[in-house]
Amino acid sequence: MTVRRILGPFNRVEGDLEVTLDIADGRVAAAYVNSPLYRGFEQILEGKAPLDALVFVPRICGICSVAQSAAAARALADAAGLAPPANGRLTANLTLAVENLADHLTHFYLFFMPDFAAAEYAARPWHAAVAARFRAQAGAAVAEALPARARFMHALGLLAGKWPHTLAVQPGGTTRPLTESEIFRLRRILREFRGFLELRLFAARLEEVAELDGLDALARWRARGTDGDLRVFLDLADALDLWSLGRASGRFLSVGAYDEEDGGLFAPGVWRDGAVAPFDPRQVREDLSHARYAAGAEAQAPGQGSTVPLIDKPGAYSWCKAPRLAGQVCETGALARQMVDGHPLVRALVARHGGGVGARVLARLLEFCRVLPAMERWLGEIAVGAPWCAQQPLADDCAGVGLVEAARGSLGHWLTARRGGIHSYQIIAPTTWNFSPRDAAGQPGALEQALAGLPVPAEGAPPAAVHHVVRSFDPCMVCTVH
Repeated sequence: MTVRRILGPFNRVEGDLEVTLDIADGRVAAAYVNSPLYRGFEQILEGKAPLDALVFVPRICGICSVAQSAAAARALADAAGLAPPANGRLTANLTLAVENLADHLTHFYLFFMPDFAAAEYAARPWHAAVAARFRAQAGAAVAEALPARARFMHALGLLAGKWPHTLAVQPGGTTRPLTESEIFRLRRILREFRGFLELRLFAARLEEVAELDGLDALARWRARGTDGDLRVFLDLADALDLWSLGRASGRFLSVGAYDEEDGGLFAPGVWRDGAVAPFDPRQVREDLSHARYAAGAEAQAPGQGSTVPLIDKPGAYSWCKAPRLAGQVCETGALARQMVDGHPLVRALVARHGGGVGARVLARLLEFCRVLPAMERWLGEIAVGAPWCAQQPLADDCAGVGLVEAARGSLGHWLTARRGGIHSYQIIAPTTWNFSPRDAAGQPGALEQALAGLPVPAEGAPPAAVHHVVRSFDPCMVCTVH
């Protein structure tokens, strides 16, 4: 007999989330992920002046507003054929990196780790120590991480004028040039944040952790007995087999992150069938068969897509669309970035265990070790007095695509202008990829796949494993539906 359970709302999740589980023989036979709140930003933007997108889209979300600004700026730059000067590129990297790393810190200390203080684990020998450090609101780690995050976020005041909803990020660069004294202050902020990470999170230098090149190297590093919070996480991942928990399709998508003079810090691509293939945005389609929108007979490319609500649509169960790449489900996020870019430890973990909860969280932690040193380098490459922002008027009729990597994964904005106004604006956020419903072929989305097979009782409190899987994707539901 199959029993249906509806779980939600979830705490420590940005926005509204509901998960329906069909349970047979004590395990999840099928999962259905519902984004129950429609927001309508894609419709709000229709008819506005194209540059007005820079005002509206950051307000999609107060957590990842810089990422939304960056994607809009890139779409407008693409439509205008505009490339920022070096200072604009470097500052855009720094601004997005601050927000992304702050999101990683929030996810680990405030969203993910508190679940291990749950009463379900009270009989475990590690529970008391973990609860004392990571319990929500009251844990010792919270008292350390929140001030560290707050001090780190001061960098966005210098780089972007304010956060959230900055207007400094522009198609041609930034409207916020830095002085020598501000660069000095930014160096101090980065140095202080590095100190927190190296003392509390890793108990090791960032470069040392970034250079771990496989499972043997990780084992040797752990054998040294470091006492940082990474060690605690690794011990929990072993004890609860978080490495095998919550595996999805095994196909990973990254659009590439942080522009460099000769490419990017993290390469774009698609990991599938044990190798990286090029990413072609022309292969992206949005399937609306199980989403509450009016739909044509076939999935549409975002540039030709529409957002017309149809609340009583038969067979629909979510306001989230179902993006697919060449018809396939893809997972996006830090794990995808590191798989595509080729970090040897991440690839070794996935080769042995698959891309589960443990690998998703570890990949986010590794990004501290790879991105913060790059931020220190970018800051040193800024030339005070050189140009910061290029300008180029938009044609009345134009189109552009803006692709960036937010903390949670690949974010895309598709802009079409007609007669000087926005004709169409379509957004595919990371959580749209990861929390999508089924498509016309019946393929479940990434989270729906990751929840299938989990042991869940037909009644009573759902196990913590469900929360571990959901939170390993770090959903931002308000970015998911527009």
